[in-house]
Amino acid sequence: MAKRFAVRNLRLCTKDCLCLYVCPTGATDTENSIIDVTKCTGCGACADACPSGAISLVPYDMPPQQPKGAAVVTALRDLIASKNAAEAAAAGLPGPLAAAVEKSSRLMAEDLCREAGYMLPQSANTRALLEKLRDDPSVPRDVVERLLQTLRFNEP
Repeated sequence: MAKRFAVRNLRLCTKDCLCLYVCPTGATDTENSIIDVTKCTGCGACADACPSGAISLVPYDMPPQQPKGAAVVTALRDLIASKNAAEAAAAGLPGPLAAAVEKSSRLMAEDLCREAGYMLPQSANTRALLEKLRDDPSVPRDVVERLLQTLRFNEP
C-alpha cells in the first residue's frame, strides 16, 4: 500500500469533529480542527469516523497526469466555460437557490479543471501557471516561490 496521509475538505466539514478524537498518533488538533501531516500515519481511522465524509486519504506520491486527446480537452474546456458562465449568471440573482446554483457550478468547474489536467499540484500545467504568476505584481512573489519549492512535480 502506498504511503498516504489524511486531509480535510473544509467545504464538506460539518464541524462535528468527532473524527479528530480517534486519531491514534495525535495528528489531529481538536482545538483548530487541523490535521498535522507530519504525524499522520495514514491509518484512516479519522476518515472512517468522519460523519460528514470530509476527511480523505491522499497518497504522498501522485500518479502522473493521464494523457487526453485534443477532442477530450476541447470538450472539457467547453464544459468549464459553460459552468463559469452559469456561476456568473447565478451570482447576479438573489435568493438561496441562486446561491446554490452558483456554488454547484463552481464546484463542477473545479472538478472539470482537475479532469482536464489543471489544478493537479504535481502537473506541468500547475508549474507553468505558478511560473506565470511569479511575474504578476498582484500576486505575492514569495508565496509563489514557496509553492514552486514545496510542490513535487512529477512531469517535466
